[in-house]
Amino acid sequence: MRVYVPLTLSGLARLHESGEVGPAPLTAYAVTPALREWYLSGGEEELEYAALSRAAAASLRLVATDPEVARRRVVLAAEVPDRAAVADPDLTLAVEALGEVRIAEVVPLRWLAAVHVDAEEAADDIALAAAAVGAADQGDDDARFTVDGAADHELLWYGVQEIDGLL
Repeated sequence: MRVYVPLTLSGLARLHESGEVGPAPLTAYAVTPALREWYLSGGEEELEYAALSRAAAASLRLVATDPEVARRRVVLAAEVPDRAAVADPDLTLAVEALGEVRIAEVVPLRWLAAVHVDAEEAADDIALAAAAVGAADQGDDDARFTVDGAADHELLWYGVQEIDGLL
């Protein structure tokens, strides 16, 4: 199963040092039956993009919780055994949890297919969006607009062998 694991650049550095993402359980995003049902139309590629986008939003939340990390979103694309990623049955109808899965074990580097990272030019907008997440969650429309603006920046694709250069 292809999953998208939200991280920060600091988390990517830890992966580079240790050779794995953990500890388990990890929250990731995938094309789940609930995500498939929500999007009713669209091919597999569009559904994968929706899961990636949800992981990017989760990465923004990770950035928002740590003022020390670089203001860039990071998402790992990984191929995990089907048994390792499970959707919470209690959250299948929750819109905010669409595509969310729990990975029951650490994700070793060998499972990674790609790394998606914001360009350096996105850092200012990501910083603004990270600062606005709390207010957006409280219903502030201006803050929601700022947070949604982070999605205007497409994550760049990198091969796993390029992690060292990203850091």
